[in-house]
Amino acid sequence: MSKRHRDETRLMHAGRSPWDHHGIVNPPVYHCSTILSPTLAAFEARGEERPRYSYGRTGTPTSEAFETAVAELEDAHGAVSLPSGLAAIAAALSAFLKAGDELLMVDSVYFPTRRFCDTVLARFGVRTTYYDPGIGAGIADLLTPQTRVIFLESPGSLTFEMQDVPAIAAVARQHGIVTMMDNTWATPLYFKPLRHGVALSIHAATKYMVGHSDAMMGVIACDGEATLRTLRACCTAYGYAAGPDDLYLALRGLRTMAVRLRQHQESALEVARWLTTRPEVDRVLYPALPEHPGHALWARDFTGASGLFSMVLKPVPHHAVAAMVDGLELFPMGASWGGYESLLYPAHPERYRTATTWTAAGPTLRLHIGLEHADDLIADLTEGFERLNGAAR
Repeated sequence: MSKRHRDETRLMHAGRSPWDHHGIVNPPVYHCSTILSPTLAAFEARGEERPRYSYGRTGTPTSEAFETAVAELEDAHGAVSLPSGLAAIAAALSAFLKAGDELLMVDSVYFPTRRFCDTVLARFGVRTTYYDPGIGAGIADLLTPQTRVIFLESPGSLTFEMQDVPAIAAVARQHGIVTMMDNTWATPLYFKPLRHGVALSIHAATKYMVGHSDAMMGVIACDGEATLRTLRACCTAYGYAAGPDDLYLALRGLRTMAVRLRQHQESALEVARWLTTRPEVDRVLYPALPEHPGHALWARDFTGASGLFSMVLKPVPHHAVAAMVDGLELFPMGASWGGYESLLYPAHPERYRTATTWTAAGPTLRLHIGLEHADDLIADLTEGFERLNGAAR
């Protein structure tokens, strides 16, 4: 598509080729494993160069449509789809690390990423060093001759620290180090890591891209041909392949992502501001709020905020928290987010820190603000606080 078009327009048209498919609006869903060759010469040519389509696992028109759309949104050279967000993270790290290398990993990272580093990468001889998310350009002091990758997640998906992405990326470029970022929270609509110097932008497309809590999907956008080639070779070797029906759901979700995110943000801001007035709440961890410690970085680099944030309660007994959350009607407990529904997740960030220390007055609850009416969400939480106060007496 033309570069002049805004993201909302790109979402409607990227990855679609209706005139290649009899005028059909949406890309067809190709269910396939075997892809035939018409001649011996064509079959033998597969070993000489990567054909556009050679086997279902290595790409189909359905996966190509999704990858093309994401690449356009990220201003990327290309993208690779995978069967989950964690698969995308594992593939990106595996593609650029080998035995003896060091990985600098942000300390506020998504826990499954930490677990992958501390188990799989460790067994294969990769050392992971965790760093303070607020380090910025100071990350230069942590570099060693073995440092090959710096991984970012901004904001962190439990405690929402903002990182100075351009500063870290600039240091990495000076030393020939690959940077990669989990960009799931912001999506390409609200932050484009490649524009800020990051080499790989990683998404759990399960979240806002799919948007309906009904498919698992990951995707990685790459800054250039060399990056894409290295990543794709690793994904092919591992046998990673996204399912065609999940790809279809991800493509369908992309078309409405802009309008959904606007509503997520609007309602999240309303609920977050209300929570700051509640006497039971110690602080609200949402970068879009002016009082958030990372608000200046968010305002400088991001163009919006999604519906995910946390609140820290004042000290309160565990049974009182249980009384609050067990009775919530519109905030069922679940570990995911990004769908149309609101969710609550009891978080324990203190369990997953090594480079920094997480301290909080009371329990931390992460909220995903869905597409319900904000007044109804506030009413549900109001009743929850009443139960909490009653149980705490």
